[in-house]
Amino acid sequence: MTSLYLTGGQQRAPRPFISDPKEWYEYQNGLILDVDTGTGKAVTKLSYVSPPESCAAHDPEILFKSGTVQDGVLYACTQTEVLLFALPDFEMLHYISLPCFNDVHHVRPTTRGTLLVANSGLDMVLELSREGEVLRTWNTLGEDPWTRFSPTTDYRKGISTKPHQSHPNYVFTLGDEVWATRFQQKDALCLTNPERRIELGMERIHDGVLHDDHLYFTAVHGRVVIVDPRTLVIDDVVDLTAMHDAGVLLGWCRGLLVDGPLAWVGFSRIRATKFRENVGWIAHGFKRVLPTHIACYDLARRRCVAAIDVEGFGLDAVFSILPTVDDQSSPDAARCGRCPAMDEREAAHRAQCHGLCACER
Repeated sequence: MTSLYLTGGQQRAPRPFISDPKEWYEYQNGLILDVDTGTGKAVTKLSYVSPPESCAAHDPEILFKSGTVQDGVLYACTQTEVLLFALPDFEMLHYISLPCFNDVHHVRPTTRGTLLVANSGLDMVLELSREGEVLRTWNTLGEDPWTRFSPTTDYRKGISTKPHQSHPNYVFTLGDEVWATRFQQKDALCLTNPERRIELGMERIHDGVLHDDHLYFTAVHGRVVIVDPRTLVIDDVVDLTAMHDAGVLLGWCRGLLVDGPLAWVGFSRIRATKFRENVGWIAHGFKRVLPTHIACYDLARRRCVAAIDVEGFGLDAVFSILPTVDDQSSPDAARCGRCPAMDEREAAHRAQCHGLCACER
């Protein structure tokens, strides 16, 4: 791909590793960059600050989390908002901010025209209309969604619900099934059929990208886990850290775009955290801590072929890596190679092949 969109945020000020954990999560605005993969240069496509009614009154945490690009539309989210933009001009098409939004991590469209939202702070996934009507709510631990939370509280106003018991941070679909990655359980769970589950188990998980008949997950310590979506069994685990010199701390691994045999992966500079179990894999002896960057890997040959530092362009945390308007296709409409449909971006093919192709179900 010749260019990529990156979603994330810019900190209020540079922070050393030993900073207080609260300071490490002080992001002043959401950023979307357009990165030229040939030159390594980036331009800011959108710098965004949430309106006062949708965030905390003092020092709100504002950054873009994980999004989706499909059919010329960017589906984006902040901690407390869902925003739809027409590409490439970033004209806002829809805006949703609900009182139950707390630490929203991902949004994606469905074939029904609705939106799936990972609402991490309340351990739930929501299905919404584009006008913001809540159509369905899943608690990702199988509980009643409001057992631990109040439907009358405005959770956008700086209310911390940490530590999260599940922390669903990414949603994807397989056919008609709705799935969510669960950070704390180190797995992916089918919300529409909870008996179906993908045990990943090695570290906390982000992403859940369907490409060429395989699911790809990122593990925060620098691995890509490849799963067969038909059997729900791990096919391969790619250790990205093994493709770099010893003593290099790549960063918090999150954000993934698979492009044929290559994968672009995001790494955010490691920050301190009071929840030490989240970074328990960090050992002593690292000689070099890399800045926030994206890197391209040849997964078959097990080598890193490119890396781009994005801190110099103002991006301190990467949440998603997305195709630009010139290169976009829906990862949930990937062609399996046996389906007679020839263009995954055609509406008929999207309906037929959302998740797995019909011949795979």
